[in-house]
Amino acid sequence: MSELKRTQYYKTHVAAGATMVDFGGWEMPIQYPGGIVAEHLYTRSCCSLFDVSHMGRLLVEGPDRVAFLQHVLSSNVLALDLDQAQYCIIPTESGGAVDDAYLYRFFEDRFLLVVNAANTEKDLEHLSRYLGDYDCTITNVTTDYVAVAVQGPKSREMLLTLTGGAEITEPVKNALGTHLLEGRQAYIAKTGYTGEPLGYEVYLKSADGVWFWNRMLELGARPAGLGARDTLRLEAGLPLYGHEMGLDPTGEEIPVFAVSLARFAVSFSERKGSFVGREALRTQYEAFQRIMNRDFRDLSALPKRIFPITLLDRGVMRAGMSVYRGEKQIGWITSGTMVPYYCHEGEGLQTVILEESGKRAIGLAYLASDTLEDDIVEVDIRGRRLRAAIPPYHMQVTTPPYARPILYQGKETVQPLPETTDYPAKALELITRATENHQWRQRRCVNLIPSENSASRAVQLLCASDPAFRYAEHKKIKSFYDADVFYYQGTKFIDRVEQLLVEQMRQYLGCREVETRVTSGQMSNMAVFSALMDWKNRLDRKHTPQRLGYVLNNHIIKGGHLSAQPMGALHDYIAVDPVTERPAVVNFPVCKDNLFKIDVEETKKVLEKYRPELIVFGKSMVLHKEPVAEIRQFLTEQKIPATIMYDMAHVLGLIGEYFQKPFEEGANIVTGSTHKTFFGPQRGIIGVNYQPEELEYGLWETIEARTFPGSVSNHHLGTQLGLLMAAYEMNCFKDSYQKAVVENAKHFAKCLKQQGLHVLGDPEIGYTETHQVLVSVGYGVGPEIAERLEENRIIVNYQATPDEEGFTASGALRMGVSEMTRFGFGKEEFEKLAELMAECILRNQDVSGDVEALRAGYTEMRYCFQDAEFNAALEHLADCM
Repeated sequence: MSELKRTQYYKTHVAAGATMVDFGGWEMPIQYPGGIVAEHLYTRSCCSLFDVSHMGRLLVEGPDRVAFLQHVLSSNVLALDLDQAQYCIIPTESGGAVDDAYLYRFFEDRFLLVVNAANTEKDLEHLSRYLGDYDCTITNVTTDYVAVAVQGPKSREMLLTLTGGAEITEPVKNALGTHLLEGRQAYIAKTGYTGEPLGYEVYLKSADGVWFWNRMLELGARPAGLGARDTLRLEAGLPLYGHEMGLDPTGEEIPVFAVSLARFAVSFSERKGSFVGREALRTQYEAFQRIMNRDFRDLSALPKRIFPITLLDRGVMRAGMSVYRGEKQIGWITSGTMVPYYCHEGEGLQTVILEESGKRAIGLAYLASDTLEDDIVEVDIRGRRLRAAIPPYHMQVTTPPYARPILYQGKETVQPLPETTDYPAKALELITRATENHQWRQRRCVNLIPSENSASRAVQLLCASDPAFRYAEHKKIKSFYDADVFYYQGTKFIDRVEQLLVEQMRQYLGCREVETRVTSGQMSNMAVFSALMDWKNRLDRKHTPQRLGYVLNNHIIKGGHLSAQPMGALHDYIAVDPVTERPAVVNFPVCKDNLFKIDVEETKKVLEKYRPELIVFGKSMVLHKEPVAEIRQFLTEQKIPATIMYDMAHVLGLIGEYFQKPFEEGANIVTGSTHKTFFGPQRGIIGVNYQPEELEYGLWETIEARTFPGSVSNHHLGTQLGLLMAAYEMNCFKDSYQKAVVENAKHFAKCLKQQGLHVLGDPEIGYTETHQVLVSVGYGVGPEIAERLEENRIIVNYQATPDEEGFTASGALRMGVSEMTRFGFGKEEFEKLAELMAECILRNQDVSGDVEALRAGYTEMRYCFQDAEFNAALEHLADCM
């Protein structure tokens, strides 16, 4: 028997009292004295260290490295940018797995392939068979570096201590970063095998390994062994080679697409070309597609798949146990054990993780492919048939920083609706509650959500007046010299309203053409994207329309608008990049020392590389002006025919001397929401500056057509009438209003800073150039602080910063001063508000009474028409309704 291998941490494990076992030829810790359960729970609640130095690390170098990896791996290596990683399979020709692996690109000129420890030699032998045709090399560097998995909700915080605050990686899965950890170089990947939303794998030179381990222990991490690693990956539903991959209990090869992760690990891109096992995998994938559509007629290519399974009766499942549906065996357990979890109480964001824990018998099973979610099956456990169910998953990681156990509840049942007969009482209750809510928000709360703004009484009354119940669909007809033809009678008033609104918005935006019928900012963007795609295909209506090519926008993590993302309004209009197999979207680079600001010089490099069709400026987390003029000048110099669109949803009401004039700076199209910094009700707007003699004027006409009938039918005439009043107000009062908003925002930020709060942004510009102020309150505690402020009558928006993983991990508050500025707040009031917020946030004091008293003096709307004649006309309108 050969001597077991040992990692660089062997003596460290032994000194800590670890139980050492043979694992794939390596002497590794299975657990520490605290036990597997404690290690599992500490990983889920804090941070654990896993020695993964036994994993094989293969360095692939040489001119043909990409071509070689494309041939021997299942993934699309061309899609891997610098500082990115991807999960992949080393496939067999027959569509099975030699191994599963992770491919890392820390360097421009080489790749690091990490494989399972027990398979390292086998993998090397397999890969070497194909090397002869390629000018590249594979070097086993396993012993040159230590590898430590740092996993758990506190992992980021601990690693940030060692980087001196420098962000570890981009806050997305599979991101990479290279850092000095207190002077020692480390390669860090946002990857792991525990399912933790916050988890990293750290590679350091062997000489620095023990230092790193001990330093992490000092910061509060604890060591965990292979036992906890297995229960954690099982809870996360992650496959283990030799269980969910490789051979089944009968010795048959498990197809790669039996594992759900294959969808992300296998590419059939034309750019990838032929590769080992491609045809077999393609056949499996086609079978997988049929199965997902519940077409079970031909399961020959994929007769079984891996499913999560949870035991309903008392017992424990183990690998190899048979699973039955009725009297028919349909498969086997591939992994199973008793897994601990923390209990919780509450719902949604108010969920609280308790100190109490429980256990549940869960596993993974290789079952007939026609098995469905919620199916009840039986597991043969030592001759006893115990009931089990097929859940959708055992755990979810969509609410970082914590992984959440999902306990099986059975099939969801529809609860019967309560019988209601006392409708008058319910109607009265609705009016009463609406009145209470109105008074609470309008008279007792300080409203700081930057995407909100109260409308004047005139706007509100007009929104509720008679046109609110009418239709006024209309379209320009070329036979009538582009005259608008209305499809309904009784529309002469609203026709005039629309004409006046277009005039007012042209004046405000500084452009030639305006579309006012869109009813939201999201719809504005959808109409524009639809029009751009239609315009692109205007000369060919016989084939499937081409989607938009590369689009440059602000990433949603960096504050970009949801509606300008592939997951938002752009979804149906963006092409797929044939190289990356992802939506053809690239993002504005941001300054390394200011993540809220676009890096213009780096953006120029992106423009030269991708030459995008469309550039979308605009953010929902916005502290800076967008560099429209600089980018327009560069596009002109480089002759890049891109369309510049500025989505001004949040800053539409700031267009002018105190912020930006987008059309003067070079924007072609401006969209926006009319209810944030603008004075209107909730609607959208589209403006363009194309002239009739220009070819692109046809794009404007297409925007009109994609608005109606393309996006909207009834365009909500009441709010359109209200928007006309808001436009009158804005054009009349914009100079004084905009000046006050920007000055108030800067002063509010300065006062919050003076009160000891961590204000984000550039102090050289007063932290902000807009209506927004951002305050960091600590990673992951933004929702809690926002709730506390609401209890104290201060309404804010918790916000994830550009280096945080998502809204549940939000560590900041996003605030806007525009609404309270309209109610008369000035520098003195915002200074007092900053004091109250500091008391509430930093010292957890109850300031609700002081806030309500502050608000009580500011309930009358400013920057609107208020003379006696106007007010009398308003009252007459109200009396008529």
